Amino acid sequence: MTSGPLVIERTYNAPVAKVWAALTSKDAMKVWCFDVSGFEPVVGYTFTFSGGKDGEVFTHECVVTLVEPNKRLAYTWRYKGLEGNSLVTYELFDEGDKTRLLLTHVGLETIAANGPAFQRDNFNMGWTEIIGSLLKKYVEG
Repeated sequence: MTSGPLVIERTYNAPVAKVWAALTSKDAMKVWCFDVSGFEPVVGYTFTFSGGKDGEVFTHECVVTLVEPNKRLAYTWRYKGLEGNSLVTYELFDEGDKTRLLLTHVGLETIAANGPAFQRDNFNMGWTEIIGSLLKKYVEG
């Protein structure tokens, strides 16, 4: 098992403001990734969503920990009733008419003991799809 942060980087043909809006709007998130209970880019804001794999559904419990508009967003990521805590951070880099996004998910080793669905490879596949395909299609479409 590999430990340490999971890092995924992608560049989109979209301005930073559009990518930021996709990451911080409840309505946008519902389209490209998670159907969150609510969302405000405010430190301390708590939100939940459900998701899973192979018929198993888990409630994700998250708390916004960092907000730097158009630059960085971070929130905790844990599962209701299960062990472990992790942190997801999005960093945005303005590259003119493009945006480079760096996603870092730390603490996955604290979640892995919950079973096969919580292994690093599953997070890598999930984030690769979410950041590499779904968000890209949303902000470039």
